[in-house]
Amino acid sequence: MARRAAFEIGGQSIPAGTRQTVDLPVSVLSDHTPVAMSVHVIHGKADGPTVFVSAGIHGDEVIGVEIVRRLLRAPNLKTLRGTLIVIPIVNAFGFINHSRYLPDRRDLNRMFPGTPGGSLASRLAHLFLNEIVARCDLGIDLHSAAIHRTNLPQVRISPDNAYTAELAEVFGAPVILQSPLREGSLRGAAKDIGKDVLLYEAGEGLRFDEMSVRAGVAGILRVLRHVGMLSAKGIAKPKAASQYCMSSKWLRAPAGGLLRTFRADGDVVAKGDIMAVVADPFGEAEEDIVAPFNGIVVGRAVLPIVNEGDAVFHLARVKSMSVAEGTVEDLNDQLSDDPLFDEDEII
Repeated sequence: MARRAAFEIGGQSIPAGTRQTVDLPVSVLSDHTPVAMSVHVIHGKADGPTVFVSAGIHGDEVIGVEIVRRLLRAPNLKTLRGTLIVIPIVNAFGFINHSRYLPDRRDLNRMFPGTPGGSLASRLAHLFLNEIVARCDLGIDLHSAAIHRTNLPQVRISPDNAYTAELAEVFGAPVILQSPLREGSLRGAAKDIGKDVLLYEAGEGLRFDEMSVRAGVAGILRVLRHVGMLSAKGIAKPKAASQYCMSSKWLRAPAGGLLRTFRADGDVVAKGDIMAVVADPFGEAEEDIVAPFNGIVVGRAVLPIVNEGDAVFHLARVKSMSVAEGTVEDLNDQLSDDPLFDEDEII
């Protein structure tokens, strides 16, 4: 049988059955320091799909970087079929500066497809789309909430894509949330060139969260198994089906003041439940934040200080409260108990 051809990227050749990190030049800083986008390629001996896993499109969303670190140490990858392209930090500028944005204050996830002669953000978007996304059959893009907010582990998909809906169920996060494609987003640009991208959201900006990391690693391995790149050995299916939520709403602070929250991410609430109270510093006035429908908290603010109109809770609508409660409990128990993701074994 003929040996599988090497994988070519960034002027480097990665032979079948090997793995290598390749630096794709991005820019040079004002002090002449070069900046690159580092890409780790695992090129399997046997044919299969080409999939990318990316993190750090927003520089302050560091949880994806930890997910990628653990993924690259997973023993399952030794028998990988096809090619896995992993980009731990897409936006190195923001990562270094602990910032969501690039130095030109642009959001990289609103700059796709980009242009080779545009702004710094536009050039980076163009590089990523053409050097990574265009080479792949599928992508998994890792995100967290913005700084001072946190997200329940969730996969976001567009309403009209049956294939990504199937993959989201395989991923096994507690919640699958329908989310329309935004202009300039990676998902939108990928769709325009015929590529599917799963968006995983979990945790808080500039923070690690162990359960969110475990859910991310487990979900990625399940998807790689589902598309034929990994064997099923050591990769457990989710104990419960994800909650599929077709709509959601941000609940906002009715006044400025001190926020006392009574609900956490993953909590299931009934219509009319008091979720938080906003009080003035003197204790003279208090206003409740009330659930407008039965739902599950998929995101929330973590700062106790709010201004009027600040987004406080992201509530996704659920059909059955009992089913939603069971889903979150079962999946959390599975992640806590699964020995595959014990840190001692990974290291």
